[in-house]
Amino acid sequence: MRSFASDNNAGVHPRIMEALLAANKDHAVGYGDDEHSRRARETLKRHFGDDSQSYFVFLGTAANVLGLSALVRSYQSVICAKTAHINVDEGGAPERFLGSKLIGVPHTNGKITPEAIAPALESRGFEHHSQPAAVSITQPTELGALYSLDELAAIGEFCKREGLRLHMDGARISNAAAALGVSLAELTRDVGVDVLSLGGCKNGLMYGEAVVFMRPGLDMDFRYMRKQAMQLGSKMRYLSAQIQAMYGTDLWIENGRHANAMAQLLGQKAGAVDGVEITRPIETNAVFATMPLEVIERLREEFYFYVWEPTRPEVRWMTSFDTTEDDVETFVAALQRAVGA
Repeated sequence: MRSFASDNNAGVHPRIMEALLAANKDHAVGYGDDEHSRRARETLKRHFGDDSQSYFVFLGTAANVLGLSALVRSYQSVICAKTAHINVDEGGAPERFLGSKLIGVPHTNGKITPEAIAPALESRGFEHHSQPAAVSITQPTELGALYSLDELAAIGEFCKREGLRLHMDGARISNAAAALGVSLAELTRDVGVDVLSLGGCKNGLMYGEAVVFMRPGLDMDFRYMRKQAMQLGSKMRYLSAQIQAMYGTDLWIENGRHANAMAQLLGQKAGAVDGVEITRPIETNAVFATMPLEVIERLREEFYFYVWEPTRPEVRWMTSFDTTEDDVETFVAALQRAVGA
């Protein structure tokens, strides 16, 4: 059964499977000293700049936590939206493994601004309070919203002026780049991002993400941090081969564009069903909607998806690289049956 619960539920893109099979020949040096890993690192330099450095890890949570670990110490804190994945959906991993405090600030559809960040800085210099040292933003946000380049640049300039490091959770950055029509560098390095968690799993990889440091020196001792955090893969070539197949071609942007287009189609058709209201702008591959609870219950008998905000009730539907127009039509037909039952 196709699912609209998460783009994590999609399978592995055929070209990624081919890359894995190609990497599965002969022997190769372990722990990232192989040709696949070298090529993948060089590919990411072409995206983010010759002085950038990339490290591959297994999971998005690991990418976020390890990326932040290079920016803050235990007595310091990370400012983020209250809805941020690091704050809500990572099981307290940042607090446990960083030993640092997360400060959730007000947001609009998951987006924060310099004005929202500024009050969290009032504790600086007071020894009884955690000291803010970094800001983490998600692009696109957990509520499907996009930061414009101007909004990102404003945050980047604010962080630079205030001596804060800027981290971006880019689990769905391909969808953001596709929607905005910009390069990965324009979306990150050029607007002041210091460290990026570069996504892969939500866009067609079997597993694997990257932590990308945009400027020299930020990754000091990071290879030791990665090893200590149990994220240094012995057979790294299988992770690297996937990164290379995704970002060494246009597959990353093709998949992002397709998922976004399917979300637009889903929103258009579902929004035309009586009793269904699309509640948030559809900017990437997330569709949020409200409808009667009994309709949700009937629809979930056929399709699995998340009830995002039970009190409204609001649901979230996610499209992915392998969502088809037929999938959308089948889902909307089931929605119509659920409404009419």
